[in-house]
Amino acid sequence: MIIAVIGAGECTPEVVRLAEEVGRRLAERGAILICGGLGGVMEAACRGAKGAGGTTVGVLPGTNPGDANPYVDIPIATGMGQARNVIVVASAQATIAVGGGYGTLSEIGHARKLGIPVVGLETWNLKKEGYTGIMEAQSPAEAVERAIAWARKR
Repeated sequence: MIIAVIGAGECTPEVVRLAEEVGRRLAERGAILICGGLGGVMEAACRGAKGAGGTTVGVLPGTNPGDANPYVDIPIATGMGQARNVIVVASAQATIAVGGGYGTLSEIGHARKLGIPVVGLETWNLKKEGYTGIMEAQSPAEAVERAIAWARKR
């Protein structure tokens, strides 16, 4: 099972803490973590996953695999810039958004357009009548449980 963790490259210490716990809990459940491979939420989630013995994949915007954060096991250099966001979410059975800015918002939009569920933790609040949008979670544990449940349904 592959779960994407998305979020900003620069974030608050609280968001870092949440992302690291998400990564740890995903690894403990046996999920492979895929992300954008750089800093902030991506690095924190990878650090959490690696600390729990998990496997991490980083889909990088540039062409240098060495740009990946030190907790990425498998760096994928794309040379695609922000267009890599589609690859990150399309490669997963579910997505967890932790915090985030406009890049995260684009990943949420791509995931939903592709029918990939998104669980949100302190992220964008998107509500529209008749639109399921983002399933909100109140904790890293809840976010991971919801994402895994959705991934198993797919």
